[in-house]
Amino acid sequence: MNSGKTVFSQIMQLIPRREFNEIVTRYKGDYRVRNLSCHDQFLVMCMAQYADKNSLRDIEASLNALAMVKKLYHCGISYAVPRNTLAKANENRDWHIYAELGEVLIKKVRPLYAKDKFRLDIDNMVYAFDSTTISLCLKLCPWAKFRKNKGGIKIHTQIDLRGNLPVFIHLTQASVHDVNAMDEMYIEMSAIYLMDKGYIDFFRLFNNIHKNGAFFVTRAKDNMQYKVVSSREVDCQTGVVCDQIIRLTEEVSVKKYPDEFRLVVYEDFATGNVYRFITNHTGYEALTIAELYRERWNVELFFKWIKQHLHIKSFYGTSENAVYTQIWIAVCAFLLLALAKKKMHIEGASLYMISQTIGTMLFEKIPVRELFNKPNLNVSSDDGQLELFRDLKS
Repeated sequence: MNSGKTVFSQIMQLIPRREFNEIVTRYKGDYRVRNLSCHDQFLVMCMAQYADKNSLRDIEASLNALAMVKKLYHCGISYAVPRNTLAKANENRDWHIYAELGEVLIKKVRPLYAKDKFRLDIDNMVYAFDSTTISLCLKLCPWAKFRKNKGGIKIHTQIDLRGNLPVFIHLTQASVHDVNAMDEMYIEMSAIYLMDKGYIDFFRLFNNIHKNGAFFVTRAKDNMQYKVVSSREVDCQTGVVCDQIIRLTEEVSVKKYPDEFRLVVYEDFATGNVYRFITNHTGYEALTIAELYRERWNVELFFKWIKQHLHIKSFYGTSENAVYTQIWIAVCAFLLLALAKKKMHIEGASLYMISQTIGTMLFEKIPVRELFNKPNLNVSSDDGQLELFRDLKS
């Protein structure tokens, strides 16, 4: 029997403590704190994420049980935190502490996945940008007013499709329109940004993306008014109906986007659906533009993954700070798993399998890598579970 660290402790040792301590100091997170430090709060909340605890009372009961069998110390947690203490910490500790920790983890994780395979043979960095809405009870969270009788928040996320990792996350109330989040996007020269047509704002597409030397691929709205400047030859057998250079004609739109851009019309033979894509990238073939947009679905898979496997659909607190704190710690918990996958050389296991296995063996003293060396842990390809890190074959 291994007498070393618990599985939970091995994952938590990947936390960059120096950067974390600097962030805590900057926000005075531990100022006049007697017992529950920001680090202890983070550990307890991560434990709740991995173990899928449903309430503060559930967390308190688990910590007390671990303390009774003398496992709490080996998890790195100082003491069994009362639920009231944890609730006050979530309520009062600035959520930006964990948001900045998430940004630090993103910078550490991304290089490890930079060489992961991408389905399309292109050199540009490719990002998908979208948002997902999390519903909240308006009576408990009046600050998150969405509609008359409904509350909610939005998680605006930019995904690096080499590794399917978030590079940018922005939290807003659900009433904030998606296009407003484009002002906060991380724009990289020569990168390609995939968005659905809910993000069509010609002023932002031109000024935020085009003028910064980046490219966008999105779907055209049905009421877009334009004229054809030139057309290219296409191979109709590939599904490409037409490939045109166009210019907007509606007066207001022309002021917002005065330059020419590209319209690609593509028919999906499998479904019979016809799609109209617009982009400012003129170099790739029309079929590549259509295939690029297909990759946008990976951001939807990311949202499904975090909603299924992280605790972000119900919350331990009702204030804005408590909700944002829980979401950002959930993101950090996800990034720590992604970091563990590479740092601990866990080969052949999906992130879903890593999450489920660690959640089951959280307090056992066994090297994490050994958990995935046993053949009986392999999951069959038809288990019906969502795999975020997968080879796309379509």
